[in-house]
Amino acid sequence: MTPMKSSRLRRWHCSNDLSMKVLVVGSGAREHALVWKCVQSDLVERVYCAPGNGGTGGMARNIAIGVADVVRLVDFAKRERLGLIVLGPEAAVDAGVGDALRDAGFNVFGPSRGAGRIESSKSFAKELMRSAGIPTADFEVFTKPAPAKQWAREKDGQVAVKADGLARGKGVIVCENVEEADKAIDAVLVEQRFGRSGATIVVEERLDGPELSVLGITDGTDVVALAPARDYKRVHDGDRGANTGGMGAYSPPKGVDDALVQEVVDRVMRPAVRELQSAGAEFRGVLYAGLMLTRQGIRTLEFNARFGDPEAQVVLPRLQSDFVALALASAKGGLADHPELRWSSQACVGVVVASGSYPDDVAMKLGVRIRGLAEMPPGVLIFHAGTRFEPGIGLVTDGGRVVTSVALADTVARARETALSGARQVRFEGAFFRSDIAEEAV
Repeated sequence: MTPMKSSRLRRWHCSNDLSMKVLVVGSGAREHALVWKCVQSDLVERVYCAPGNGGTGGMARNIAIGVADVVRLVDFAKRERLGLIVLGPEAAVDAGVGDALRDAGFNVFGPSRGAGRIESSKSFAKELMRSAGIPTADFEVFTKPAPAKQWAREKDGQVAVKADGLARGKGVIVCENVEEADKAIDAVLVEQRFGRSGATIVVEERLDGPELSVLGITDGTDVVALAPARDYKRVHDGDRGANTGGMGAYSPPKGVDDALVQEVVDRVMRPAVRELQSAGAEFRGVLYAGLMLTRQGIRTLEFNARFGDPEAQVVLPRLQSDFVALALASAKGGLADHPELRWSSQACVGVVVASGSYPDDVAMKLGVRIRGLAEMPPGVLIFHAGTRFEPGIGLVTDGGRVVTSVALADTVARARETALSGARQVRFEGAFFRSDIAEEAV
């Protein structure tokens, strides 16, 4: 799965880009996949990950700096003379890490805090969609429960209630009737389930149809689409239970062709990038569009200002082009001159293995020993998320989503079975995973 070495890429970059040091900011499976991709690059001498996890430490040097610790991240970049910084999680974007590093003269693959509002504020994102003419669900923004409930009743309770701020992928409650809508609005605005992130809510009409994730690399002007994916947000098989940060994904998704992806780029991603630029918030990095394919056409559910997780774990293994070269083109504003991306024709499936009470962080038991990672079936990639190395014990759990079991194969069916066999091999107290990831495509 290592991309071919390319003399064209060497000619395309100036000599200062060769043998560079790269920092990936974050600690999830997304960041493990990004580290894995960066170490394959011809352009890279060394990769760091801050703070990293039990898996990134095996292929990069973990640095004990938090994702929102702006001062220490800038100091580290200066000390190590980093050639590229890749922002992984939304918390780093929202903390202004990209702004500070760019001001210090570094190449940053990740947006400014202002452009990152497209994820950190759902009300901002929805208003941007409205002003840019991006297809999305009917919605309104509320800070008081009574008018929110009245609006939901006008939709017969068929709504989605969304906390305005960042909630680690868990701030959406999908409702089927008026009673559920009332409870959801109270949970966010009155009971403050999501804290300050839920002081404002977006209530939007509920949409039906398969979901689609499209990620586009942008330098603030051009947009280059990555391979599409489909993720699974509900915690249990059959799309039952609470919303999570994602329980699995696969690429390419059933029923999605190049024409549909191009439609998303033209009608969703480019208008969003232009709208941000006109507001003085140039976006450089990866823009994620979460969409629903309704009978009326594509509708935009949300934007993320970074790679999706678990989408990154199934899209990056299919990318045969040099990811670091692509990230540099975005950071420097040179996407128009970048060679066309090359993709594997194979399918990729990722299955998340989670801790027993996930997504309930309060009841979660951490520090549980993980077994089975050394005995993976052939063809399985394991990307770590909630893991850490405990001296004298080994790898233990350190979060809700623990690892993602990933496999590439000629068909979705084969990739799915291999990824599931890897998930079955991961053993710790309370471990569970969805067994229906990508089942629709088999």
